[in-house]
Amino acid sequence: MRLGLFVPVACSLQLVRSAAVFHWPDPLLDNIDNHLYVNHFSGISTATLGCVERDLTTVAAQWLRLAFHDFATHNVTDGTGGLDASIIYELDRAQNVGLGQRKTLVDLLNVPTEYTGMADAIAMSAVSAVIGCGGPPIPFRAGRIDATTPGPETVPEPQETLEEHTAEFKRMGFNATEMIALTACGHSLGGIRQIDFPEILTPDQSVGVTFQSPIGFNNSIVHEYLDWTTVNTLEVGPNISTRSDLRIFSSDNNVTMKTLSEPMVFTQVCTDLLARMIDTVPSNVQLTDVVEPIDYKVSDTMLYPQDGALKFLATLRIIDNRALVLSFRAPNTTVTMLWKERQGTPCPAAGCSVELLQLDYLTASTYGLAKGYIQFEYYRFKATIPLENSISHFWFEVDFRNGSTPLIVDNHGANYTIDQDVLLYDPARSQFTDAGTTLVAAVKDDFLPEIVYAKTTLAGNALAPIVVNTSTTVNLTRDDSIPPADGYTFYSSPISPKALSNTLHAKVGDTAFSLYLPILSTPGV
Repeated sequence: MRLGLFVPVACSLQLVRSAAVFHWPDPLLDNIDNHLYVNHFSGISTATLGCVERDLTTVAAQWLRLAFHDFATHNVTDGTGGLDASIIYELDRAQNVGLGQRKTLVDLLNVPTEYTGMADAIAMSAVSAVIGCGGPPIPFRAGRIDATTPGPETVPEPQETLEEHTAEFKRMGFNATEMIALTACGHSLGGIRQIDFPEILTPDQSVGVTFQSPIGFNNSIVHEYLDWTTVNTLEVGPNISTRSDLRIFSSDNNVTMKTLSEPMVFTQVCTDLLARMIDTVPSNVQLTDVVEPIDYKVSDTMLYPQDGALKFLATLRIIDNRALVLSFRAPNTTVTMLWKERQGTPCPAAGCSVELLQLDYLTASTYGLAKGYIQFEYYRFKATIPLENSISHFWFEVDFRNGSTPLIVDNHGANYTIDQDVLLYDPARSQFTDAGTTLVAAVKDDFLPEIVYAKTTLAGNALAPIVVNTSTTVNLTRDDSIPPADGYTFYSSPISPKALSNTLHAKVGDTAFSLYLPILSTPGV
């Protein structure tokens, strides 16, 4: 029996897990960090709060079910399948019946970018499902790769035998004991609707029933089974052939269920198994270490020509866990941004510097709060840099004003490097109106581009037969309405209101330039 190892193993994993290290720029970790930990960005973290109801079930149940069905294609022997978003192409199968599957994908349409796939979004939704219903924070790793075709029809179904279920979970990499526990963990959040499973619920059960009462992430499903006060139709339903939970839970003479009757054991076991479930990916996929919130995170960088100079914007985010207060108070910390020129010598040896433009605060998400994080401080800077000197790299000095030596934040010693100043995004000349967005790029006059274009990730059509995000290429043409200025010529194009992220590209001779744009506007423009 492996269950006896769950609690100490889970505890030790919490101690030895290493966190993913953020080396700027890292668009994947940047986006995942925002969605997991910052309330302002994280629709994922709020949609399941309070185990909110939807479609005679809960949003959390729908999200966790989709994640399980996506994972259930895994074959541990040949390393194929797993949580890879192949579920996008599998919704027409009987095993994926129900409104919740499609609605979950629609819920997540705005999460992916060019660097973050739907598979990572599905995994984050499973984490949110557990948190939203009062459960623990499931450790999250990033880097899943989206499938482009459906996986095999291998999702366990209620009418199957115990032997079939055991074999299916073994194929997925889970033994019989883990099958019992994972089923109990997942079914604590959900229920079943008569409209989806008429062979399980009788016509008089026109609404549906939950697997435990009240619904939520706890072990009531275990106690109700052991006390035989259960409302779980997969245990006591009129159709004996679909009493799959009863067959699974009783398959080891209730040894596992009795172990799970201890709340702390249930929580630790479910944390471990659900983490394993969302981390089950094809063997050619390498996930990151566990993603913790990035301290001293650089974001919102923009370099563009304006008024005879280059304007440079950057933000340094610092985790602030001083206290949870009703109104934000200014910290004692002072932060300075410094930089060095690309050519010439206008900056002193210690670097040019600029003081703070503004300080903003954002609260942590529910997931972040559950892990002990409270809020984030955003130190925003705007520097004016001579055109003839430009900028090569930048860094920050953080003075806690407590007598200690100021902290140098320099990308782990590698500096925050500005790779080029030939192709720039111009947020000041770009247009944001009710009619749409016009993207403006600036190209140095000394470089005559053969082509300037943007690769754009678009949110999918919620009404399409297959709910999947797409990418498109948008050509930018020279914009004669914007006269050349400050040594740059300007190119523009409208972009779709469904754009989730953009990357600018320009080709000059044999040289290609690119610039990723996770955002199009920021304070200080």
